[in-house]
Amino acid sequence: MDRLTALQVFVAVVERGSLSAAAERLDMSRAMVSRYLAELEEWMGARLLHRTTRRQSLTATGEEALQRARGMLALGEEMAQLANHEGEAPRGQLRITCSYSLAHAVLMDAVHEYLARWPGTAIEILQLDRTVNLVEEGIDLALRITNDLDPNLVARRLGVCRSVVCASPAYLQQQGTPQQVADLSRHNCLTYTYFGKSLWQFRGPEGPESVAVSGNLSANQSNLLLHNTLLGGGISLQPVWSVADYLERGELVALLSDYEPVQLGIYAVYATRKQMSPLLRSFLDFLVTRLNDERWSDQKAG
Repeated sequence: MDRLTALQVFVAVVERGSLSAAAERLDMSRAMVSRYLAELEEWMGARLLHRTTRRQSLTATGEEALQRARGMLALGEEMAQLANHEGEAPRGQLRITCSYSLAHAVLMDAVHEYLARWPGTAIEILQLDRTVNLVEEGIDLALRITNDLDPNLVARRLGVCRSVVCASPAYLQQQGTPQQVADLSRHNCLTYTYFGKSLWQFRGPEGPESVAVSGNLSANQSNLLLHNTLLGGGISLQPVWSVADYLERGELVALLSDYEPVQLGIYAVYATRKQMSPLLRSFLDFLVTRLNDERWSDQKAG
């Protein structure tokens, strides 16, 4: 039995929730996955999973084995890629998650260039506008826009996300144009589920200001709010990179030019430095260097 592969199968079964899902993830047959799992349990002399037709759960031994298996797999990948430090090409696969807008503004171009440079690598992207548990969901790297990081995670700052309050000309013609931050309380403000849903914060000529906002539409993806803003549905708070072209063409109008919405940090987040694989370190260094070389923050700020 290839014990390292057996450990990989075990972790995949737990993370994916079933033998079939693990088989698909690992490009194996379900029978092969079942065989590896059975041989691993025989080798350890203990059952790792309680399995029924409807669900599975870890045994006490399985809980402990899962943590050690993840550590051994991380070490195995690091051992396999030690040559990376000597100039050899990185190899392997990364699972990365980020929001829809950040994927389009930052990640896709960088991934395209990285994969072209290193053919032995592969990247799986999960577009999620929610915070995920990196360990439980098997995520290597998360890109997040936030000023409130989980202290249990390791983060590397990539840049700054600047935002703009905007609306369509049709909406402003019908509802009027806000002149002060306080005026937003009387408008239909389209709000983002995970940030500033009821309170928008600004820095103005007299210092920090905030306003309680409300509206008839809220969503967990900023691009959905952008679409409704373009239709004339209301006022929204959008990343500058998402609306720059619309502002230039006059399809949207930037509001409250004397007031800047609070800036958010853009971070690369991962579980631990101790078990960071050479592949993850390679991609993260590439991402930071690429953004710095292109003066990305200034460009995306408009």
